[in-house]
Amino acid sequence: MVASVFDLFKIGVGPSSSHTMGPMTAACDFVEMLVARNLIEATLRVEVDLYGSLALTGKGHATDRAILLGLSGERPHTLDPDRADSIVARNRETARIDLAGARNVEFVEARDLRFLQRERLPHHSNGMRFAAIDEAGDTLVSQVYYSIGGGAIVDEATVGRNAPPEGGWDVPFNYHSADELLAIAAREGLTIAEIALANERAGLGDEEIDRGLAAIADAMSACIDRGMTIDGILPGGLKVKRRAPALHALLRERAERTLSDPLTVLDWVNLWALAVNEENAAGSRVVTAPTNGAAGIVPAVLRYYQRFTPRASDEGVRIFLLTAAAIGSLFKENASISGAEVGCQGEVGVACSMAAAGLTAAMGGSPSQVENAAEIGMEHNLGLTCDPVGGLVQVPCIERNAVGAVKALEASRLALVGDGTHRVSLDQVIETMRKTGLDMNERYKETSLGGLAVNVVEC
Repeated sequence: MVASVFDLFKIGVGPSSSHTMGPMTAACDFVEMLVARNLIEATLRVEVDLYGSLALTGKGHATDRAILLGLSGERPHTLDPDRADSIVARNRETARIDLAGARNVEFVEARDLRFLQRERLPHHSNGMRFAAIDEAGDTLVSQVYYSIGGGAIVDEATVGRNAPPEGGWDVPFNYHSADELLAIAAREGLTIAEIALANERAGLGDEEIDRGLAAIADAMSACIDRGMTIDGILPGGLKVKRRAPALHALLRERAERTLSDPLTVLDWVNLWALAVNEENAAGSRVVTAPTNGAAGIVPAVLRYYQRFTPRASDEGVRIFLLTAAAIGSLFKENASISGAEVGCQGEVGVACSMAAAGLTAAMGGSPSQVENAAEIGMEHNLGLTCDPVGGLVQVPCIERNAVGAVKALEASRLALVGDGTHRVSLDQVIETMRKTGLDMNERYKETSLGGLAVNVVEC
């Protein structure tokens, strides 16, 4: 199913789209279901079980915090990050929780929020089960959700009938592969961005689309700007120091001297990617692009387009985002954007591919050059593991975004000097990425059981 640009790019909070935003949304959905079914008054308490990757790295990814916020009725796109701490602190101090403001119940984390690290639900590593318990200790209702990446969730019934997680939509250009996308572009004489825009118009008016795209671009920019100004140590215990403010000061101090060094441009791109992912690690507002763990790549490359290319324009920004989303949709449908399912190739790799495609389109590249850039961006991220130290989205995640952003620039430049013809297609790379994810050992798929996570001393 073709994914909307507003499914690929969601405004939310860090540190993880799958481990923070997804569980928060699921918890809020569950409480709203209790209200809708008139079960809220009979609910004495709520139990939450986390499985697989959610259980193994949930505490490092603030899944416990997200559950408390979601049960309180908070959603990622409307949550005020500055209010979140007080909500969570109140819940923990009182051992009680207001279920979406509708009913105050006891919630003892040690008893009611369980991290079942040795268990996994059948359909996805990011599984969770919510249960409402009545006064007699009986279960009123139980619901299973899966967080499938990028902040999206599906319930067990949706998985069982193999339905699309966001529901279907009737679009004029329905494509399921890059080859089909290129064929539509050639047949209709359209760019990939124009195809994506036509599909968005199936559900939204032009003004809504423009406002939505502007809001995404503004949120990305604000995240960069905030990340360049806030110093200190990131939460979580690894004592990782924010580097973006110092790097920003250094680049400004050496502005004149570095004009003679063409690689200074890359320093700025590194800075912007670091700034976003340090904000993400701190639990601040970010845009999934397509995930939180890879949230710095698209914004960094987009700002490169705005600051360092002579043809930058607001229209170019829209082209960038629409094209990037069209490419991201292919990965979401045919492989995965979940680190718990396919490793970091599904996060940083997909983000690199999306950013390379978006930049190529904004620079005037043809659809075949866009597809080539996307292919290069992923081909050289195949097999990338997800092995966060301490279960935190910090090491190697923050630096990996900087490297991914620079790699996206290189992919775009290689594609733009060619004519779009190449030996390996994007569809072949996506299928390879999917199979590689299936073959990848669970230790390297956001479980913190292998790789850097066990070979780096946390203290």
